[in-house]
Amino acid sequence: MAKESMKAREVKRAKLVAKYAEKRAALKKIVNSGDPVAAFEAAQKLQSLPKNANPIRLHNRCKLTGRPRGYIRQFGISRIQFREMASSGLIPGVKKASW
Repeated sequence: MAKESMKAREVKRAKLVAKYAEKRAALKKIVNSGDPVAAFEAAQKLQSLPKNANPIRLHNRCKLTGRPRGYIRQFGISRIQFREMASSGLIPGVKKASW
């Protein structure tokens, strides 16, 4: 992803996710281990981590505009940019189908 077009908040979240990834994985492993006492303590520690350190809070954004909705994963751009680029022939192998 091109960081210059991403929203600053999203960049901050990505850094937090990377920073706490190892710690979260270790705590999740303890939670899923089966020992109830250790699992409870690990869950408490997991809850004390920053909310934005959870990778589920990351959002796919258009590489060109930063738009969070209508993201086409295969191309990495929003539906609006996809339509414009496809219509002008900028995406190889994609033709606008209208008849």
